[in-house]
Amino acid sequence: MNELIYQVIASLVPAMLVAGIAYYLIKSFLQNEEQRRKYLASKSLKPKVLPMRMAAYERLTLFLERMKPNSLLVRTLPGTMTKEAYENLLVATIEQEFEHNVAQQIYFQEECWNVIRAAKNTTIQKIRQIAMSDKSQTADDLRQQIISEFMDTGAPSETALSYLRKEVRELF
Repeated sequence: MNELIYQVIASLVPAMLVAGIAYYLIKSFLQNEEQRRKYLASKSLKPKVLPMRMAAYERLTLFLERMKPNSLLVRTLPGTMTKEAYENLLVATIEQEFEHNVAQQIYFQEECWNVIRAAKNTTIQKIRQIAMSDKSQTADDLRQQIISEFMDTGAPSETALSYLRKEVRELF
């Protein structure tokens, strides 16, 4: 009886060892094949996707440049508007630019897109805060306050532009 158990164990151990090695080899082979397929697919798509991705980076760079307060204020003059109307015009201009480029997010890493969105939201928030202060009474006063505030602190879009440039450098 003991001899039978010993023979069964003696024949099962090599079989289990061979099965374990076979499993490991097959698993490694399948993983390598999957990586190879992904690499080949990526390699074949890269010439097609890279120009579209670069165009997206260019569009978002343009958005961030246009969102800078100096650029924004040059394009949107207050005229005879009230302070509130001018504030709403500035915010609406930023929002429209952003909505026009929102589809570009598919070409960006999530963190980069979040930085761009945060820059937009921070710029809008600062404009609203400046408009709520008692320092400005007219739209022209608001315009001057915005210019001086962003000259002192810097535009949030600068941070986003730096991040965008870093991501583009990583492509090459």
